[in-house]
Amino acid sequence: MAADDSLSTPFLVTRPSDHHSHVVLDVNGCDNPAGTESACQNPFEFIGAHEEFEVPGSNTVDPFRNSTPGVDGVYEWLKIVICLPVAAVRLVLFGFCLMVGYVATVLALHGWKDKQNPLPRWRCRVMWVTRLCARAILFSFGYHWIKRRGKPASREIAPIVVSNHVSYIEPIFFFFDLFPTIVSSESHDSMPFVGTIIRAMQVIYVDRFSKSSRKHAVNEIKRKASSGRFPRVLLFPEGTTSNGRVLISFQLGAFIPGHTVQPVIVRYPHIHFDQSWGNIPLGKLMFRMFTQFHNFMEVEYLPVVKPNENRKENAICFAQRTSHVIASALNVPQTSHTYGDFMLFAKAAEFKQENPSAYMVEMAWVQSSLHLRVLEAVEFLEIYLSMNPDASGYVEFHNFIKVLRLKTSMLSEKIFGFIDTNKIGKITFKQFLLGSAHVLKQPLFRHACELAFSECVADGKNHISKSKLHIAISVGVPNLHLDEIEGLFSLFDDDSDGKISKNDFVSCLRRHPLLIALFRPLLLHIGSSILDPTLIEVL
Repeated sequence: MAADDSLSTPFLVTRPSDHHSHVVLDVNGCDNPAGTESACQNPFEFIGAHEEFEVPGSNTVDPFRNSTPGVDGVYEWLKIVICLPVAAVRLVLFGFCLMVGYVATVLALHGWKDKQNPLPRWRCRVMWVTRLCARAILFSFGYHWIKRRGKPASREIAPIVVSNHVSYIEPIFFFFDLFPTIVSSESHDSMPFVGTIIRAMQVIYVDRFSKSSRKHAVNEIKRKASSGRFPRVLLFPEGTTSNGRVLISFQLGAFIPGHTVQPVIVRYPHIHFDQSWGNIPLGKLMFRMFTQFHNFMEVEYLPVVKPNENRKENAICFAQRTSHVIASALNVPQTSHTYGDFMLFAKAAEFKQENPSAYMVEMAWVQSSLHLRVLEAVEFLEIYLSMNPDASGYVEFHNFIKVLRLKTSMLSEKIFGFIDTNKIGKITFKQFLLGSAHVLKQPLFRHACELAFSECVADGKNHISKSKLHIAISVGVPNLHLDEIEGLFSLFDDDSDGKISKNDFVSCLRRHPLLIALFRPLLLHIGSSILDPTLIEVL
């Protein structure tokens, strides 16, 4: 199991590495008489980056796309017109039930201080008012009856329940049906009415981008699942909603404790109205639900899945088996998408890209193979989008070098050629991301940055001046104009104080790891003076 046993660790395992047990920072590069032509074309080989880095083919599946984003057809428009008066009544019912449930919850929680222990039984009885209000809210959304198969296993047999996640409807249903402890984003606590209600479920809050928060959440899941005094724990291991036509990558939080889990599948059969949340605004989705004659929902409790104790199964394998059970029951394919892909989708949509789905990269595979964090991927996307991709999501050479403040030269062509794995003169975001991450995550990348900085600083100073940067880069990119140097200097001068500190330098290269190639010729030039044992790291 991975060292970071977190809620956001993908279950996909890293593919075996081809690296040797020792990595040498080869500053001789192409000057070596034995150097091959491919080595000469690879400006990153001196830090161990191979030109044949893996770029899997793009997956055309969009797990977040709602299939009916608009109102199509005469039937749907007539139905909306007919149901408008009904929708008004439903809205009143929704508001009334939400208010009554909120008041009941406030009464149930009043004076309760001991949040580390289960909610006392009499308070749970008061919460039945809120649970019945939750069922009435489902009724107001058009779920007049819900088809239910199977039965929930007893809490003693399966203390953890996991379900696929398609809409905001499932948490309301499970609140009514099971009244479980749930794992939820910290942001939900501040939601009006809802935040108070989920507090009564003794929610386990988690910030998916905080390692300490994820670790705390895992410990709380273990504690509450292990104690028979707490309700069962409910998790949506996909970590976000999908459209229900695929099952995206599971996170590990439900499986690390090693308890038996009961998988549940939720379906929303439909013809005219896709009820998945996906990329649809909440208000629009609620309006469409209010203006349907009836919305169909099916819930099926599947047989429990036990960890394989004989083989001391780890959380990754346990998650894989459980996800396969759910995908098979749903009869849908599995993908390596995660919430990170939705963040990439949302960022591309924010930048008004014609096809935001083209920027999803199946982050579970990326995280597992390259150990790249989601927020790092989003930062790379922001840089890529500043390169003015075309309608198909491709970036051409001239826009690529413009953003990186490079001029047309042999070195800049080699940098572009390194990530242009298809050799068609333009790149995709996936190529840019994987190429940048491949360089960034090399064991010797950080050392190469520090070595380049030490060679660029002026004597007795701890920063790089504009003239020193000019001299250092001119070794590989001669005949730079003043405005070109100004552009590169401003890129490296992270805090805009007129000088490049070590933090500025390393921070810039972490954001733009491909720029480390600018300093390769400098390292080659002074190579004879830096060949010492510090350039060898044992992995």
